[in-house]
Amino acid sequence: MSLIDIKNYMMQAKITTLGNLCRLFNVDAETLRCMLSHWIRKGKIRKCMRKPECGSKCGKCPTETTELYEWVGVSNVSS
Repeated sequence: MSLIDIKNYMMQAKITTLGNLCRLFNVDAETLRCMLSHWIRKGKIRKCMRKPECGSKCGKCPTETTELYEWVGVSNVSS
């Protein structure tokens, strides 16, 4: 897995959860967050937080399901 692999996947997927990325790339959440931070700094990916399905604010939902990443960069320009 490389930064380019992440970029290519995000360009196609547009939006996905941290959990999906962890499963796809077979890597732990913290390592993936560090790699995603590269694309966040470059303005290509944005981190979002999903509200819990239940509407509660207890904070018991796993972050892998509520932490979303969205591709916001231009898809046809290499960076």
